Amino acid sequence: MSGSRKDDHVRLAVAQHQALPAEPPYPAGPFDEVRFIHHALAGTDRAHVSLRTRFGGLNWPVPLYINAMTGGSPKTGQINRDLAIAAHATGVPIASGSMSPYLKDPSTADTFTPLREHNPDGFVIANINATATADQACRAVALLQADALQIHLNTVQETVMPEGDRSFAHWPAAIERITAAVDVPVIVKEVGFGLSGLTVAQLAGLGVRVADVAGRGGTNFARIENGRRPHADYAYLDDWGLSTPEALLDARGRGLPLLASGGIRHPLDIARALALGAHAVGASGIFLTTLLTGGTTALVQQITTWLDQLTALMTLLGTHSPADLAHCDVLITGSLHRFCAQRHIELRSQGASR
Repeated sequence: MSGSRKDDHVRLAVAQHQALPAEPPYPAGPFDEVRFIHHALAGTDRAHVSLRTRFGGLNWPVPLYINAMTGGSPKTGQINRDLAIAAHATGVPIASGSMSPYLKDPSTADTFTPLREHNPDGFVIANINATATADQACRAVALLQADALQIHLNTVQETVMPEGDRSFAHWPAAIERITAAVDVPVIVKEVGFGLSGLTVAQLAGLGVRVADVAGRGGTNFARIENGRRPHADYAYLDDWGLSTPEALLDARGRGLPLLASGGIRHPLDIARALALGAHAVGASGIFLTTLLTGGTTALVQQITTWLDQLTALMTLLGTHSPADLAHCDVLITGSLHRFCAQRHIELRSQGASR
């Protein structure tokens, strides 16, 4: 994977997010079909609210993380340095972008190592694809002294990518070999097209510890790869996949704790994702855009504000932990409700109502 392609990804991802307003009114998104039922006497005392979240043997101080972005070129190495500084300042876990460039060319290591160098005590997640060998997975973990390993699934992106992979049948076996080889928890994530309940159940049988459903609604890699083509040959795939709320509802109770990313616009979306069963929520494109337009100080301020406002929302809802949000009354409406009906997903028994 060339550094120029990684720089293309950053440029096109930021262009997607810069086209959206950073302040209200926000564009409509899939999380708007999830509404909390307001109970006026439900509130608690802020001093009793904790953001600590536990899942899959992991213990995080907050239910928010900087999700996988980049690395592999000098420019993206600087981005990783600044992301790590923000993660260190705010205490949020952080995931590397795909480390395929390093596995192909060890000279790119210094575009990834800032994630640990500038965040020495933080929770750092290495990131590889499902074509990596078990030895390569161990190398990626070792380079970052990583606390966990992400394996990203990106069949749609590979399909649209002119130079992309076209062989996917061996991925389940590869994931199983990797989970057996590494000595850290393995998290499998999509790249913006959603993990279905069927996929999550399959991952549970492969030794995976956690699934990040990473649904449609955020950075769109089908659109990014189309943007790298002379003609948008695969433009009809722009709306492919499950939204993050759809994926969460489809995957609950399928054997793995869930993370949620894709389409997170503000703290209310974080609370909504937690109410639908996520244990923590990731964001990437919106943080990248803040970093590149306002610098590290602006990103630290954004993350700090999001955590403060999430605490305020939990106080309003009377929830003392992120896990408590899964017991709140929520209203599922519109196309998300129709999705649940067609997928035979029972809402009322899981805290959601029509």
